[in-house]
Amino acid sequence: MTSDPLVERMRPFGTTIFTEMSALAVRTGSINLGQGFPDTDGPPEMLAAAGEALRGGANQYPPLPGIPALRAAITAHEQRFWGLTRDPDTEVVVTAGATEAVAAAMLALCEPGDEVVCFEPYYDSYAASITLAGAVRRPVTLRPGPGGRYEFDEGELRAAFGPRTRLVLLNSPHNPTGKVFTTAELTLIAELCQEFTAYAVTDEVYEHLVFTDAAEPHVPLAGLPGMRERTLRISSAGKTFSCTGWKVGWATGPAPLVSAVQRVKQFLTFVNASPLQPAVAVALGLPDGYFERFRADLQGRRDRLVSGLVEAGFEVLPSEGTYFVTADITPLGGTDGAEFCRALPARCGVVAVPTQVFYDNREAGRHLIRFAFCKREEVIDDAAQRLAKLSRPA
Repeated sequence: MTSDPLVERMRPFGTTIFTEMSALAVRTGSINLGQGFPDTDGPPEMLAAAGEALRGGANQYPPLPGIPALRAAITAHEQRFWGLTRDPDTEVVVTAGATEAVAAAMLALCEPGDEVVCFEPYYDSYAASITLAGAVRRPVTLRPGPGGRYEFDEGELRAAFGPRTRLVLLNSPHNPTGKVFTTAELTLIAELCQEFTAYAVTDEVYEHLVFTDAAEPHVPLAGLPGMRERTLRISSAGKTFSCTGWKVGWATGPAPLVSAVQRVKQFLTFVNASPLQPAVAVALGLPDGYFERFRADLQGRRDRLVSGLVEAGFEVLPSEGTYFVTADITPLGGTDGAEFCRALPARCGVVAVPTQVFYDNREAGRHLIRFAFCKREEVIDDAAQRLAKLSRPA
């Protein structure tokens, strides 16, 4: 018998980099700018609604697709912000965070050997979910272009499509790069999906975190011509409402795609977060001012951290959205992001994440690391002061 009972296809997926680096932060007493979770709670209206639901008896199994109030709130939210019309009864399913929605989509839509076009660096659960489904990754590399903005090569994207292409897995706004895909880029992706009769699964958890200096605003792929009937759109409450531990996500799209995800989801978690679902429904209906203040606040924190990183000697790449900014370690003499990040706590008491672990083509991201700025201002300022040690003579 083998010493490792784990199936062979999953053996490359060990402890996630987030678990490793967060444990390193705790062990060394460092400031954790690695894992993307806020250190403040979400809107008080949402928290109050969760308490009321908890005390009011909403503690048993909710309906499989999610409670009606939340499904109605999700559809109203998509119509309000993105002009997408959904049927709350057949075109929405609530999931245990966006991560489960992605996994359920891969398991529901991919046969073994099917190919999934994705963009690297990619969130690590994407690779694992594709592998769980027995599908094959076809990554397209995002590289810093003029001015540092991440771009992809059109020829490389076209070459990734073929007769076995089943779907495109797209994350925009993009983690870890902070890239917001432009309308021209999305139009090309849409044209290729239609040419190759492929579905699209879009992870849009950072939909409300697009900064005012982004090249363009966020545009859902599902809203482009010919894409509504072939796109499964995923989002969640965790990032927009600073409640990453709640794990309340959802998938929306045409009824056949949502039904496929739901039929898999029922055998993963079945249902989740019963007393939290009414609270997320309240949050989705908050006035526009909440979303505007939330974006402006995070943009200010981004600028605060970027200033500290530049002062410390990093070459900082533009972040158009999300919780994250990436930085080139080359000016500081770094050549390997993983080694640099593992040594960083001892050098200055700060934890970051190496982005090379999110690539198939590791060399493309070896010199880049990711910092999270979804932290209180005083925490960011403390981290900046610590990072300044890197630019001082030893």
